[in-house]
Amino acid sequence: MEIQIMKKLETEALKKSGTDLTKLGFSLFFMIAVLTYSFLSNGGIPNNMFLAVAALIGAYMAMNIGANDVANNVGPAVGSKALTLTTAIIIAAVFEGAGALIAGGEVVKTIKKGIIDISAFGGNADPFIWAMMAALLAAALWLNFATMMKAPVSTTHSIVGGVMGAGIAAAGFSIVSWGTMAKIAASWVISPVLGGIIAAAFLLSIKKSIVFKEDKISAAKTYVPIFVALMSWAFVTYLTLKGLKKIWPQVVETLNILPFISIEMSKKPTFTTALVLGLIVAIVVYIYVKTRLKSTSKILKNDRDSVNTLFTIPLIFAAALLSFAHGANDVANAIGPLAAINDAIINGGISSKASIPLWVMGVGALGIALGLALYGPKLIKTVGSEITELDQMRAFSIAMAASITVIIASQLGLPVSSTHIAIGGVFGVGFLREYLHLNDTNKTIEDDILTIKDEKQNLNAYNSELKTLEAKNEKIKADYERIVDLYKLIADEEKTIKSTKKHMKKTKKVEFVKRDAIKKIITAWVVTVPAAATLSALLFFMIKGIMV
Repeated sequence: MEIQIMKKLETEALKKSGTDLTKLGFSLFFMIAVLTYSFLSNGGIPNNMFLAVAALIGAYMAMNIGANDVANNVGPAVGSKALTLTTAIIIAAVFEGAGALIAGGEVVKTIKKGIIDISAFGGNADPFIWAMMAALLAAALWLNFATMMKAPVSTTHSIVGGVMGAGIAAAGFSIVSWGTMAKIAASWVISPVLGGIIAAAFLLSIKKSIVFKEDKISAAKTYVPIFVALMSWAFVTYLTLKGLKKIWPQVVETLNILPFISIEMSKKPTFTTALVLGLIVAIVVYIYVKTRLKSTSKILKNDRDSVNTLFTIPLIFAAALLSFAHGANDVANAIGPLAAINDAIINGGISSKASIPLWVMGVGALGIALGLALYGPKLIKTVGSEITELDQMRAFSIAMAASITVIIASQLGLPVSSTHIAIGGVFGVGFLREYLHLNDTNKTIEDDILTIKDEKQNLNAYNSELKTLEAKNEKIKADYERIVDLYKLIADEEKTIKSTKKHMKKTKKVEFVKRDAIKKIITAWVVTVPAAATLSALLFFMIKGIMV
């Protein structure tokens, strides 16, 4: 028996190690291919080897973004069974890459949102290049570690910490814009709290308007089109603001061809324009979903599972659109240091802005897709099923929170993290489930308390009667029989009281959000910036020691 168990364990270990080696092989092949391409295509440039190494690190960073950050876009859809893991990976990879290549930022601030003052480098390109390389590598290593620990963290915060740490190592603490850093620290609280509140509010509204109704089909026919239209409105607004900056002029030209639409040419879409476009799409979606529900409602059952299925297709669209917006908005920022290094080496100087070459965007897009396919499943499962149990309605609420929170925060000028919003949304629906369960079980607990009170009264009465009978000097046969019965009754009462207390304690202890997951994730969030900063500073000194 033990030999068979050992053989089985050995087979599983070999299978796992073989899979891990295959993944590592694909990763190394991609990074070496990027290194080779960069080296050969920039052969006539001084320090081209340095640029090639930076490109390799950029490829490594992109894969880590795919493994960690992208999970937040598709994790809830997978956890709710709206998408299989394979389908989710394919959708996310395609739309992340499309977002990066089609709508990715044409120009990006190389120093992320003014984290450090580049004038402190005094125009000296070498320490600047070393700092950017250290920041890129530190952020990638931290993301890799977080993925291994199954902790979804913010790519933005990782690169911010890396840039800050390398900047301090290169030019001292005065180089850092501490006001900007304070805003980023505030986002650790703002992002998950906003995401959680909005996700919980949408889930509660779905429950009250549909799930808690006697006639769920009739309620669904009325309210599902409204919820899906609201999602369309939010996502089109979100996508217009965050994903169409680069191609906005071409979008305007196309829209102006259509009748009854006239949009003024501008460098980027305004909030009002985004809202109007979203509203137009929402009206079309509302009419379509309303019509579709009339023909499908006859085959639906009057239960929660049937209502859940109505949110499956919207969830698939949500996963795709979130991935596209993430690719357009975050990929360019994540590979900003590589663009900065490329610009500094080619031009021999430092600039606050640097255009991103197509090959750099390609590294970001392909790296994210590959990292997601190879190492993304671990974090997708964590987000989708290891924090709280999700169904389509809960996942839909999380997707709504992701889009609406970013819209609100961007208009208020608040820095938020898409990762923190998504995870906050998962926490929000989980804690709402606990709250609703507690309300449902309050009556059960009250009943248990009354039961215990009644049983204790009976127990006291039996004990009192037993003492009286045992104190009698002369007992008849009936007294002895009653004493035996009383002992049995007392034992039964004690057993009932014990089991009722156990049931009441178990009812109170029901948790729909895993506390260990909360502690691990929040700890990872808090230490992301300082951890990446410390690692980046150490790497800067190491690179400087090698180069000088």
